[in-house]
Amino acid sequence: MIMAYHLFEVYGIELEYMLVQRSGLKINPIVDKLITKKNGTLTSDIENGKIEWSNELVSHVIEIKTNGPTSDLENLDALFAANVREINDLLEEFDTQLLPTAAHPSMDPTTETQLWPHHYSKIYALYNRIFNCKGHGWSNVQSMHINLPFFDDTEFEKLHAATRLLLPIIPGLAASSPVLDSEYTGFKDARMHYYKSNQKEIPHMTGKVIPEQVWNKSDYYKIIFNPITEAIKPFDTDKILDHHFLNSRGAISRFDRNAIEIRVIDTQENPTADVAIAAFIIEVLKLLVSEELISLEDQKSWYEDDLLLIMNDVIISAENTLITNKKYLAIFDLKKDADVKTIWKKLYDLVGKKLSDDHQKHIEFILQNGSLATRILKALRNDFSKVQIGKVYGRLAECLQENRMFRP
Repeated sequence: MIMAYHLFEVYGIELEYMLVQRSGLKINPIVDKLITKKNGTLTSDIENGKIEWSNELVSHVIEIKTNGPTSDLENLDALFAANVREINDLLEEFDTQLLPTAAHPSMDPTTETQLWPHHYSKIYALYNRIFNCKGHGWSNVQSMHINLPFFDDTEFEKLHAATRLLLPIIPGLAASSPVLDSEYTGFKDARMHYYKSNQKEIPHMTGKVIPEQVWNKSDYYKIIFNPITEAIKPFDTDKILDHHFLNSRGAISRFDRNAIEIRVIDTQENPTADVAIAAFIIEVLKLLVSEELISLEDQKSWYEDDLLLIMNDVIISAENTLITNKKYLAIFDLKKDADVKTIWKKLYDLVGKKLSDDHQKHIEFILQNGSLATRILKALRNDFSKVQIGKVYGRLAECLQENRMFRP
């Protein structure tokens, strides 16, 4: 039986981090050793009070998440930070630590990828056979997921419409993956650039990243889930894959738990920044759902193609992206072309006071100093040598351990 909550009643937050050697920052695929040391035996999930740990597709990435839905965002970052410190303490004997951001700057996924060989390994092996998971869009990605509940079709319609509308500019706030293969990719959100095409073998799984104009459960199955199920049949001969997991749009609808999961948010340098961004996005979604800025019918009128055009630019330049779509700007009462930073500042003026004091400080820091991707590039000073990358990302690891912001 599904435990259904109403809009914005509770939240689920998931954060992904990579394990790297302390000396040299090379990825270290020992999540199984970490879990075994913590738990005594190897398992796929560990309940650690209000936070849960779990493995991911690859053996060097661990996910920490809320252990069930929570209504308390204000104290969540402290819980995440305490779990980060505990994990780093456990990893010390292996000369290993957690590294934040949405991608490792110098990992070679073709030679360094190790798929998780334990629980669910049959599913991961199938994914690898279909898509070849030894690539940046698969084995070198870390993100934050926000899970938001809906009670019924009426609430789903409102939440889905608002979420679709906000997705294109989220990378302007949260981009943190500008460097891959020890060079600037040309994208401040390279993770999302790869995300768009990493399932090109079965295009319907990702769609156009922005979900289709679907407003109820029945139509969602008809337009999204059923075509995915048909497309995967020739590959999934043992019928082990679930359409809820196969759906890879930038926001996926989980009718198995009545929630929409937002997936376009890069992991930041510390948990407080992550949770502050989550809290800010949630308040903006509340504003959109209220129809104070734009009516529900006008929100629903947006085609995914038009929203994707905006997102395509934003994953390149993040907060510095110039938005020229007059219809989109009008949502935020902006009459002239404006960059994404201006849109987020306008939204912060409208909802910022609803955030905790600490979250306000973190959002104000990002709005003033730029996305983490911008700050990383500034700190690198166009020097992508092993030494300089090591210095900058070593500092990012310190920011994660100490739960503080990264200053270039």
